[in-house]
Amino acid sequence: MLKLIHGADFHLDSPFSGLTPEQAAARRGEQRRLLDDLAQLARERAVDLVLLSGDLLDSDRVFRETAQALARALGNIPCPVFIAPGNHDPYTPGSLYATLDWPENVHIFRDPSITPVELPKLNCTVYGRAFTSPYYTVNPLAGFHSQDRDRIQIMCLHGEVASQSNYAPISPADIAASGVDYLALGPIHQGTGLRREGRTFWAYPGCPEGRGFDELGEKGVLYAEVEPGHVEAEFIPLGNHNYEILREQP
Repeated sequence: MLKLIHGADFHLDSPFSGLTPEQAAARRGEQRRLLDDLAQLARERAVDLVLLSGDLLDSDRVFRETAQALARALGNIPCPVFIAPGNHDPYTPGSLYATLDWPENVHIFRDPSITPVELPKLNCTVYGRAFTSPYYTVNPLAGFHSQDRDRIQIMCLHGEVASQSNYAPISPADIAASGVDYLALGPIHQGTGLRREGRTFWAYPGCPEGRGFDELGEKGVLYAEVEPGHVEAEFIPLGNHNYEILREQP
């Protein structure tokens, strides 16, 4: 059994343009503290992997404090961390992904095609890909099928389960044909819970904390236990703030 945490869409250094400069700076500081909460959760659950499925950053404008917080927090996670850059934070030669001195346990997918990383000690293969520009209209799973049944198969991907999309559209049929045990997705900010196509389980964890009234309710990450042909997942709240719409009773 493989234990993992699946998060996505942190959108670190969001501008919070509707707030005062002081309030916006405070919210960005709270976003950075989510990284420490993530690291603490990984230690408490003694997970084998952490998967971050894109849009970890809101844009290519990153504060130095955020870069430092990322390197420190992810380096404090005692297991491999996999990042699949998304449409908001694509991998480019000038991006933070290419320029920061990342801890040794962090692996960043850099190629737009799906690439594998074998983890023999965990009897696991992790697949992933990167956005290298803000848009990608091709189904990244088209034609992909893992034949390796000797290892647990995990995929970390930023894409939309839709027939058409500017953000890596994925069809349910291609999820079913992929052959992976668990597909960890972003960028949908509302969690879906665990779903299944064929033998492949998949989920969007949602964003870890709402940033406005378009991101309502409790937010967090998923903790999952994965075995070939079987996955169990638990939603774990991570954010410190919830946005709710309260309606006056008649």
